[in-house]
Amino acid sequence: MIYRLYEKILLRDLRTLPEQICFMITGQDMLDAPDNLSLAAGWCRELGIKRAMFHISTADPAQLERCLPRIRDISSVAHLTLHYRDEKEVHGKGMDVTVAIGKSGREEIAGCVRRMAEDGVEPESVDEDLLESYLTFKYEPDLVIKTGGDHLTDFLIWQSVYSELFFLDVNWALLRKVDFLRALRDFQSRARRFGK
Repeated sequence: MIYRLYEKILLRDLRTLPEQICFMITGQDMLDAPDNLSLAAGWCRELGIKRAMFHISTADPAQLERCLPRIRDISSVAHLTLHYRDEKEVHGKGMDVTVAIGKSGREEIAGCVRRMAEDGVEPESVDEDLLESYLTFKYEPDLVIKTGGDHLTDFLIWQSVYSELFFLDVNWALLRKVDFLRALRDFQSRARRFGK
């Protein structure tokens, strides 16, 4: 009951929302609470957020194979792009939701450089725009939410340089809508400088 009241208070005061959000969770988080992915995607959809991304950090993507059906369920309410191992799946319609399992920002940038070399790109023609055109994840989140601690991964290392960061003090398995709304309220209160 108290959480519903707190939700209403937080929702009433929200005026400025991020267009794109990235949640960073661990493989263990996903195993502990696989349904929270759909729950968080639903909250984003309800509020009118345009794009949501979920990065699941794991050195062994195969351990999350049993979670794939639940991840794919998101496509019943959203346009899902799933990056798993070296494969990319696209399903559904609606709000854009991307799930990336075990992906690394360093590997992504190294892959960009390799593809530019394979394409015969002259070194003097390499600039930010060209590098960005080679990125796998053309996604610049306004807000990155990390649950259960303060350690970020290198995922979206290039794309999130101007993102606002929010570290939730609750673990993914205990995530409630009020926690998500607290992150959004914090985002609203920040003066974004975009590196200036």
